[in-house]
Amino acid sequence: MNVYKVMLVDDEENVARAILKKIEWEAIGFEVPKYARNGIEALELAESLKPDVVMTDIKMPYMDGMELARNLRKLYPNIRIIFFSGFDEFEYAKEAIRLEAEEYILKPIDSNELKNIFEKVHGQLDKETEERLSTAKLEKYYTESLPLLQEDFLTALIEGRIPGEKIDKLIEDYRIDLPGPYYVCAIVHTSSNNIPDGMNPLLLKIAVKRLIEERIDDRWKVRTLSYAENTVMIACLSDEKKIASFTDECDRLCRLSESILKAGVTIGIGNVCKNMEEISKSYSGGRDAVSYRALYGSCKAINIEEIVPQEDDDYYGDNSEGLYDIFKKVKMSDEAAIRLSIEEYMKKTSDKHSSIQNYRFYVMELVSDIYKFAKNNQLDTTEIFDKDEDLYSKLRIMEAGELSKWIEQVCIRMHVMIGSKRNDSTRSFVAKAKDYVTEHYADQELTVDYICNHLGVSSAYFSTIFKKETGTTFVTYLTDYRMDRAKHLLVETDDKTYIIAEKVGYSDPNYFSYVFKKQFGVSPSKFKGV
Repeated sequence: MNVYKVMLVDDEENVARAILKKIEWEAIGFEVPKYARNGIEALELAESLKPDVVMTDIKMPYMDGMELARNLRKLYPNIRIIFFSGFDEFEYAKEAIRLEAEEYILKPIDSNELKNIFEKVHGQLDKETEERLSTAKLEKYYTESLPLLQEDFLTALIEGRIPGEKIDKLIEDYRIDLPGPYYVCAIVHTSSNNIPDGMNPLLLKIAVKRLIEERIDDRWKVRTLSYAENTVMIACLSDEKKIASFTDECDRLCRLSESILKAGVTIGIGNVCKNMEEISKSYSGGRDAVSYRALYGSCKAINIEEIVPQEDDDYYGDNSEGLYDIFKKVKMSDEAAIRLSIEEYMKKTSDKHSSIQNYRFYVMELVSDIYKFAKNNQLDTTEIFDKDEDLYSKLRIMEAGELSKWIEQVCIRMHVMIGSKRNDSTRSFVAKAKDYVTEHYADQELTVDYICNHLGVSSAYFSTIFKKETGTTFVTYLTDYRMDRAKHLLVETDDKTYIIAEKVGYSDPNYFSYVFKKQFGVSPSKFKGV
């Protein structure tokens, strides 16, 4: 029997305890529900719990059940909502129907009625899971997903094989809706290390592809194709600045895939381009962004323009004999991986120099590509090369072992500089957010979305970096800062509690008191000594 997660939300703890005891939860295929005292607490709990079913009272302080349901629907569109209330009012019932609630139950709650409702919901969840992961349906969908001509065209587009003058005609002939005016490529990578028992990895990737096509917002005009063991999305943007919103949309898709399919999905987002000829470059950027999951974590969206904004089209150089792999390791791996890549590169090139002249040309090209890589990553070349040294004269007389050691020293030096540069960038980024909190903590509209809009980044990237650098979420940091200021104001001023609440960003003095007591264990009035 499949087991599903339940969250119970009610500000009356005695009522919640009674509900918890009314059913043998595990016997009907549910974990014992996790409990939240109000809508705000429930939203925080839902982020870690990812419940399949939420049973909530309607009338609660701070955030009522209806508002909670609307917020949960935005984050987890597949979630099941069950309302219960002691208020037999038609307006509540109408709103519950609009929110696609499973049931609307009046208190006091009957045990048999509650059991029947959850058994019905369990059956619905089982059916949805079976439909999504049905081998026969997925295989059929795989063969019928996109017409062959469209698939071939999109594949050729991301590979850069279609001349620019032919693109518009082919788009029209194949009836592909990609209106632009801006485009971006996103690579959807499904982890092979996180697969439900008995599930074929290939079919799981198909299920992820189907979920994306069903759930992504129509405004992006997304086309999808299967390519190189991943799903590729080509999306349209009405404005270049919309890339932050698209990144957040992709991040929600990653969470949705984890919630519904139990799949570990990372989406790498490439550079925004102005015409279809450049989609292949956006694809390359998305592919590189996926690789950065080693640094930023998986199961999220990673935008290459946010993490590596300074790179251009030639940042890996033109050398075709392995420097691409070396430079990639310099940017993302450790020193051991860099040494191994250099060793493999030297083995491949050792027998390619039939004359001393060929060798000298090879050394010139090598130095040129390393220099280009350093400049494209905005590294100070005087810290990499000795400015008074004639590199060409020095390197062309080196033996293979000496040259290998020189390349290793230079690459590791660049690796350290890039790591330091990245850390400086993220620290500056977080510092700006902290400074903004210091100056605007009293603003009641200050949220993650608000600060991200101010900084011009996606909330997915901001949340990852902020937690990585501070060890806490932005919401927790903001709450802690506001509570610290409130504590000082309670001691240092004669202001009433409701005035202090407004000064630290809370419009509801009751909720301010609730948060303060949760933080310090006493109410604001007791802390003040009133």
